[in-house]
Amino acid sequence: MPTYILLGTFTDQGIRAVKDTTKRVEAVRALAQKLKVTVKDVYWTQGAYDTALIVDAADESAVTALGLSIGALGNVRTTTLRAFTAAEIAPILGRLG
Repeated sequence: MPTYILLGTFTDQGIRAVKDTTKRVEAVRALAQKLKVTVKDVYWTQGAYDTALIVDAADESAVTALGLSIGALGNVRTTTLRAFTAAEIAPILGRLG
């Protein structure tokens, strides 16, 4: 199952209620479960992004639905990255000319 990294930045609404951020993650986990996305890890980060969510999803549409659903809650804006393991990237590298 493909792995994705959802990077998040707090909106004005999200930073005003930042004390509730760990509680909001539980709502995100429940939402992900409904979309058949598995939340593997959640991190709060320093730098350009405030959060990083590591998830497994069957396809891009499931993880896109999760990212849009998170954004619709109004606390975080997300950027989604597809992540590849060494085993997954090897055949891709083998296609290089």
